[in-house]
Amino acid sequence: MISLDDSGAVFSYHRNMAALHGPDSSLALGWLTPRDQQIRFEALAGIADLKGKTVLDAGCGYADLLTFLTPDNQPGHYYGVEQIPELIAEAEKRYGHLANVSFIARNFMVTDLPIVDYVFASGSLNYGSSDGGFIFKAISKLFECSKSGFAFNLLKHVANTGLLVAYEPELIITHCHTLSNNVILKDDYDEQDFTVWMYR
Repeated sequence: MISLDDSGAVFSYHRNMAALHGPDSSLALGWLTPRDQQIRFEALAGIADLKGKTVLDAGCGYADLLTFLTPDNQPGHYYGVEQIPELIAEAEKRYGHLANVSFIARNFMVTDLPIVDYVFASGSLNYGSSDGGFIFKAISKLFECSKSGFAFNLLKHVANTGLLVAYEPELIITHCHTLSNNVILKDDYDEQDFTVWMYR
């Protein structure tokens, strides 16, 4: 489980970035450019036709995934889970008035989550943890919340910042196969990133 020290580092990073760049910048969420975020959304959303489905966005930030999904691919209900108050406050400001949107202001690893059709994690599993098994616990927990599938991305290369970590895709896929017989790896869209689709 992620520790309080781990969470503190993540809080500090995003609070500093949000204060420096403002809520309209992708830098506040750790993306170097808006395009970096978009190509990851494209890879994640390819998991299925999401129109009318229930969706959970683990570590949703400003809920940008919701705006990425076009009207032709809009979920029936979107749940955004985010532990950093400044980020979820902005998400609430933008989308909290919508009837098919709900936000949960908690760390997704230490709270009960709704069971939905599809779960997504974009960038939120890239942080280092004092728990060496954190990534496997996170994948297992989020997959358990999905009735149809789970899509997530991870870094395969990273500068030595101390906050972010990279993973060998083969190691992640091996774990995913302990949970599902239908696992797809996408690693052809970015040099530093890969996406995994897990199906029920």
